Amino acid sequence: MAERGLDAVSIDAICAKAGVSPRTFFNYFETKDDAVLGIGPWSLDPVVVDTFAAGGPTGNLSADLLVVVTELLDKPAFGKQRIAAAFELARQEPRLLVRHLTWMEQHRHDIDALISRRLAVTGETGGDLVGTLLVVLTHMTYVRWEATGGSGEARAHLPDIVGDLRSLLGAP
Repeated sequence: MAERGLDAVSIDAICAKAGVSPRTFFNYFETKDDAVLGIGPWSLDPVVVDTFAAGGPTGNLSADLLVVVTELLDKPAFGKQRIAAAFELARQEPRLLVRHLTWMEQHRHDIDALISRRLAVTGETGGDLVGTLLVVLTHMTYVRWEATGGSGEARAHLPDIVGDLRSLLGAP
């Protein structure tokens, strides 16, 4: 794809290069774009999920949300090298960025379910906002990480993203 462009690469060519059949390809990827991006299954550590849903680990929704975001940053659905490569490919083929954002939104129901579990236990409010913040914080942290060269840990940029958000909202 990097050599010929996304439209010039077929699924058959990808399969031939990988040594798999198209049938096997579609067991792992919905589309060619997904294969190029390396989009895979999304999941969180069950311990992190259960702790967050039960009202922890700190009992403060904002702080606990950052724990979940950090988990997503530390254990992304696909490796950090792939994330950096996906950003580079998206610069060449903007529709790949759209596909990545669509993939993130498809997993929004998992996020919403997690937030709903938490709110049902704690009685806290703001479920829609909390789910949106989780997605935005995760995505923007990766964007900042990539913009600074993609080295080191993506999570190191999370405090800056939170600070920017607080500044925009006029919060302390």
